[in-house]
Amino acid sequence: MRPRGKAEVNPLVSSAHKDALLLWMGFQNPECLVKPLSRRHTDPSVIVHAMLLMSHRGGHQESKKKLEISPSETMKAEEENYKEEAKEPKSEDWRPPSVFGAADLKNRAVGLYNIGQTCCLNSLLQVFLMNIHFTKILRRISVPVCATQKKKNVPYQMLLLLEKMQCGKQKAVSPRELVLCLEAHRVTMFVQYDAAQLFLTLWNLLKKQMKNPELVEKLSDLYTISVQEHLACQICSSETKRNSSMLSLPVPLLDSDSSMLKTLEKCLQCFFRPEELTGHNMCFCEHCGKKTPFQQSVKLVHLPQTLTIHLKRFCFGRSAYIHKISNCLPFPQDLDFNAVLTEQQCQAYDNEKAAWRYELFAVVAHSGTTSYGHYCAYIRSLTECKWYCFNDSFVEQVSWDDVKSTYGHSDLYWGQTAYLLFYMKKQPQ
Repeated sequence: MRPRGKAEVNPLVSSAHKDALLLWMGFQNPECLVKPLSRRHTDPSVIVHAMLLMSHRGGHQESKKKLEISPSETMKAEEENYKEEAKEPKSEDWRPPSVFGAADLKNRAVGLYNIGQTCCLNSLLQVFLMNIHFTKILRRISVPVCATQKKKNVPYQMLLLLEKMQCGKQKAVSPRELVLCLEAHRVTMFVQYDAAQLFLTLWNLLKKQMKNPELVEKLSDLYTISVQEHLACQICSSETKRNSSMLSLPVPLLDSDSSMLKTLEKCLQCFFRPEELTGHNMCFCEHCGKKTPFQQSVKLVHLPQTLTIHLKRFCFGRSAYIHKISNCLPFPQDLDFNAVLTEQQCQAYDNEKAAWRYELFAVVAHSGTTSYGHYCAYIRSLTECKWYCFNDSFVEQVSWDDVKSTYGHSDLYWGQTAYLLFYMKKQPQ
């Protein structure tokens, strides 16, 4: 699926966008931190980026005629879907016996209907459910006792959705029950979302509602990044350290001189590069008794099985206008952090660093502008080693060249650009 130029706008869809833009949810930290970080992540530039992500909206608008589904067509498809489901025996306590992801049980990929600006949610759900390491955890959750608890339990509703995707006969299923479950937890649905923000929201709800401490630990081990923050006075050399956890690495696409970084590896190096705090950015030093220049840095301690990288493509222009950086940013299929970071940027033992070799698993791509757009996901089946494009209810097998089309291009108004990258740790040789 190649990026295209400006798409023709369906009047029904654009009207829905116009109404949806009047709605927006409250602030959540877009840097995807599990625990709060120190001054480095609360300085003005990060606050500006947080405001930006609150303003950025990524909703649903199809860019291909064959993918446009009117409300009546969606209702008709769902009606047929429910008829098929009614023919099959159901058990709310049933557990899928295999360890495969959503698309792997019957060697086919299953889509999710867009039930009202849910393309962002659909893309993230596919990334979760195609991850066999995540579904292993999901199948071990405790089933809620009463019907009310089942309706409000996000892990359980996600498990039921996995069951529908694996055992149904449809090409696509509806995430309606899970959407209602999220609404019960004050997650505003049927509005346009930022994928990084919604990913954090989903993950926190999953972690909160998994009552088994062992499963919570496994979920954290699967996704959580550990870093150590350093803040050193340049006058007296006193230094403070703090351990922090992150759900994703929010890497910049522009360096300190606002020049475009050329590769993902350069973006990662920029994120871990020490920063000098001088002038109005100076910090108060208790030893010196006054504000002094400081150097702050982040050192990598631990990387999880599934590594999430957030490409910060949205920023303020000179006139305070929010714009999207659509420039080309290549990302590799194989990523070795030992070849990317220096010894000074790491705070880990050799056996930990030996496991920092990754292979690309999924790409959540955004097409459109800061005002309106659409999300889809490119995911590599871990059992078939084939790439699929999940575009709501439309799913097709694609090539690596199709995935590379999400690198971006500055001349494309409606082109797809990678926004979230998911890397899977390689198995030891």
